[in-house]
Amino acid sequence: MSRLNRSFVTATGVITIAALLTACGSRTTDEGASAAESCVDTSGDTIKVGAINSMSGATAINETVIGDSIALAVEQINADGGVLGKQLDLIREDGASEPTVFAEKAEKLIGSDCVATVFGGYTSASRKAMLPVFETNDALLYYGQQYEGLESSPNIFYTGATTNQQIVPALDYLKEEGVESLYLVGSDYVFPHTANRIVREYAEANGIEILGEDYTPLGSTDFSTIINKIRTADADAVFNVVVGDSLVAFFREFANAGLTSDQMPVISMCVGEEEVRSIGTQNVEGHLASWNYYQTIDSPENTEFVEQFKERFGETRVTSDPMESAYTGVYLWKAMVEKAGSFDVGAVRDAADGVSVTAPSGEVTVDGENHHITKTARVGEIRGDGLIYTVWESDGAIEPDPYLESYDWAEGLAGQ
Repeated sequence: MSRLNRSFVTATGVITIAALLTACGSRTTDEGASAAESCVDTSGDTIKVGAINSMSGATAINETVIGDSIALAVEQINADGGVLGKQLDLIREDGASEPTVFAEKAEKLIGSDCVATVFGGYTSASRKAMLPVFETNDALLYYGQQYEGLESSPNIFYTGATTNQQIVPALDYLKEEGVESLYLVGSDYVFPHTANRIVREYAEANGIEILGEDYTPLGSTDFSTIINKIRTADADAVFNVVVGDSLVAFFREFANAGLTSDQMPVISMCVGEEEVRSIGTQNVEGHLASWNYYQTIDSPENTEFVEQFKERFGETRVTSDPMESAYTGVYLWKAMVEKAGSFDVGAVRDAADGVSVTAPSGEVTVDGENHHITKTARVGEIRGDGLIYTVWESDGAIEPDPYLESYDWAEGLAGQ
């Protein structure tokens, strides 16, 4: 049985969880058709699609801009004739930085608004809350955020990086740079905890010492104790999986403590161009980020993406990896639908394997088995202009390996 099918069996076996996470649970009809199949209207000139991003709460700083990039893709597609001759009607919902709200909004979009697909989600907690909703209703979610891997679902397409396309390359880079010790810090939810489990496995196999590990609640602004521990530990580098508003407080406290990127670089999994603006360039200059996309990528596709985003939302705006992954997800769905010749969930899923688009980050291709996509890994340095510049890049696009099955050191993780 494939990883994809194993995930499906597990998720559908916890249908009662979906009922707790949503107002109504499954909305299947008497004939047994899913909500997605029973109410999507393809008879007119338009078809509805949904987006769920937090426009309020602790991660709104990260997610509002992602919603803008989804809206841009939809507008561009409509201007170019739509999908199968139909204009897209985008319905946007606020996940309010709360996993249960994401699940409720997903249920609304699928069962009441009758959308053909949904784009969105940010934290792994929000994705895991929505997963049983999409599997129960046999609907499709395009999740555009990088995450901790160890998951695949027949109802989710993961268009952000999985573990071997972001976390492992970041560790490979640090090892190449001679880093022998790390301090781990993260927000207290699924992604940072799982990411740091992977870091510990990698570190043990590669002779890197972990000198400390701390977590803080989402939205926390008190980092004085953690920063003191980091300073005392004197690690070669800090592996950072703090997200949202907390990043501002973390880096300001780090700088106020006299710690510098030369002395102890921080490599972040969740700091993009938008976050740099919020943190303040003076507090984060010289530190590192691990992503697959930066605004500074030099390619015709990215130049067009950046120009059109700024034209639509303002010249002072920046683009970032989560925005690009979400934007690309809309185009991947379009390509799958057009290959299938249908908006039907099953037909789109069957058509997915091998679908490629040339994205702002480069060419990406869908793996129909695990529903992830190929990605080029890039480590970037934050510079004084507030932008991030590639200092290391993988040798071509990396095939997705969400369960880390190709790594001997991850045997225990890959088996989960």
